[in-house]
Amino acid sequence: MGASIETGAATAAASDTAAAPGRAKIVTRFAPSPTGFLHIGGARTALFNWLFAKHHGGEFHLRIEDTDRARSTQPAIDAILDGMRWLDLNWDGEVVMQFARAARHAEVAHAMVVAGHAYRCYLTADELAAMRAEAEAAKKPLRIRSPWRETNAEASDGRPFVVRLKAPTDGATTIADLVQGSVTVQNSEIDDLVLLRSDGTPTYMLAVVVDDHDMGVTHVIRGDDHLNNAFRQLPIYKAMAWEEPIYAHIPLIHGSDGAKLSKRHGALGVDVYRDEMGLLPEAVSNYLLRLGWGHGDDEIISRTQAVEWFDLGGVGKSPSRFDLKKLENLNGHYIRETDDARLAALVAPRLELELDDSKLDLLRRSMASLKPRASNLLELAENAGFLFRIRPLEMDDGASALLGGNAPALLAQLHAALDALDGWDQGALEAAVRQVAEASGVKLGAVAQPLRAALTGRRTSPGIFDVLELLGRDESLGRIADRMAH
Repeated sequence: MGASIETGAATAAASDTAAAPGRAKIVTRFAPSPTGFLHIGGARTALFNWLFAKHHGGEFHLRIEDTDRARSTQPAIDAILDGMRWLDLNWDGEVVMQFARAARHAEVAHAMVVAGHAYRCYLTADELAAMRAEAEAAKKPLRIRSPWRETNAEASDGRPFVVRLKAPTDGATTIADLVQGSVTVQNSEIDDLVLLRSDGTPTYMLAVVVDDHDMGVTHVIRGDDHLNNAFRQLPIYKAMAWEEPIYAHIPLIHGSDGAKLSKRHGALGVDVYRDEMGLLPEAVSNYLLRLGWGHGDDEIISRTQAVEWFDLGGVGKSPSRFDLKKLENLNGHYIRETDDARLAALVAPRLELELDDSKLDLLRRSMASLKPRASNLLELAENAGFLFRIRPLEMDDGASALLGGNAPALLAQLHAALDALDGWDQGALEAAVRQVAEASGVKLGAVAQPLRAALTGRRTSPGIFDVLELLGRDESLGRIADRMAH
C-alpha cells in the first residue's frame, strides 16, 4: 500500500495538547500478542502509551490479543504481565482478553453485512489462487474485489463463506498522524479484507477495531509497521459510525548498526534484561524513554519527570538505535543511586545461599563499597560473594599468583599488626597496613595485593580496607592465617 506523507504537516500534527477535541478523557492501550515474551520494542510502546495517558490524566489499558489460538500460550501471557509489572506499567481495570470477545466481534461483522458495509464472499481457494497469479503476472499487489461484493446474495447450497469488508473504491483517506504527519492513501489501494473467517471466527483487523471502540480508546500509539493497518481499519469505524481514534505511529527500533533490531542487537524479552543481565527496571525504563523521544539534553529522567514532560511532539520520525553499552552504563548510574537495602534484597537471591538476618545485614553494609564499581546486579553478586565463602578459601589463578614469594611472610606481619589493634575501623586498619609496608621497605600495593588475595580468593575486590572492615576482625585474621604458611 503506497502512502504519501506530507512531511511539512508533521510538526503541526505532532502537538498533542489539543489532540482529542470533545473527548472527556484520553484512553490509550497496549495490545501485545502472547506468542512470545514481552520484547524490548513492545515494552517501549507500552511505556509511551502509559506515559501519554498519565501525562493527560487519562487511562491506560492492557489487552492481550490472543485470537491466534495456535500460537498464544499461557506462559507468554504470564511473562507479558510479569514484564509490565516489573517496569511498573500498571494498567487500569482488568486485562482484556481478545478471544473472549469473539461473539461481540462477530456481532459487529453481521451488523455491517445487514447495513451493506460488508458482504458474504463465496470465493473458493482456487478462485483466490487465480486472482493471486493474475496479480503476480501483472506485477501488481493483490486487491480482492470479489464478484460477490454487490450481489448481497446468499449461496443456496450451504457452501462456506467469509465476511469481507466492502472497502471504499473512490477518493483517498488521510490520517493526521501525531508522529508521521499527514499521510494519504488512495482508497483504490485498500482491499476487501476478511472480517470473519469461514468458521465464523473474527480476524485481527476486525477484533482490534471493535475492542478499541468498546474500550473507549482515544489514541492508538503503536509501531509504524502498523501504519498501513490504520487505513484498512478506518473503514470499519466509518461503517459503524464510530468516532475514529487519533493515531501516532512510532518509528521502530534498529540495532546500533542501523539494521533491523534482532537478538544480536538486544531484541530480547524484558525478563532477560532483569534475570540474565541484572538490570534495574528504572534503568530499562529510562533508556526506552530516550529511544526515539527526547527532552532537551536530559539523559537521566525520573518517572515523575517523564509523566510531566512526555508528549508525542518529542517523538522523532526516524528509527532509533539500540545501544546495549549505553543501557549498561545507564544502569550503573541507577545502581549507584539505589538504596543499599533494596540492592541487597535484589542481590541476595543471586548468591544462591541461605542468608540469615546477620548475613543479610552484612550484604546490605557491603553495598556502599560494591556499587560504585558495579554496572549490574550480576557484578554486585559476584563481587559480594567473598563475604560468605567458607574457609579455607579456594583461590582463583590470579589470587594464587599473588601468594608466592615473600607473600606468606608479609601476611604474617600483617596478621600480627592487625591482631594488635584495639579498634577495627578503616583509619586504624589503613595505618596498620601502611606500617607493615614501610617496615618491609615495599610499596603499599605489594602488601595490599597478597592481603586481598588471602581475604577474597581473587585478584580484584572492593577497597582492601572496606574488605577488612566488612569481614570483621575474626574472619579477617582467620583468612590471613590460612595463607601465612603457604
